[in-house]
Amino acid sequence: MAIAASAALAYSNPALHTVSDTASLGSKATPEAKARAQATEFEQVFLSSMFNQMFAGLETSGPFHGGQGEETWRGMLVEGYAREVAKSGGIGVADAVYSQLLKVQEGAVK
Repeated sequence: MAIAASAALAYSNPALHTVSDTASLGSKATPEAKARAQATEFEQVFLSSMFNQMFAGLETSGPFHGGQGEETWRGMLVEGYAREVAKSGGIGVADAVYSQLLKVQEGAVK
């Protein structure tokens, strides 16, 4: 529980979804690098949605008894979990999306 609490406190970005990879690539990035960043971002959003569903049924009992504070910060914690899972290789969604994006860019899929 202490790890989750410290992870939530360490996450300082108030937005629930940020576009970080594509914005930092710049205009000189290759189409492949942009496609990889978009695929990773898609996986992050997908994971965030799944984690939100996973945490939705949890009761907020324990030493701090949850409440409005936990409800307020849970979204940021879930977003942090999704970001870290996607950065560390994810669950394979980004690879599938990346290959489809490359096929679309090449004109192979119509």
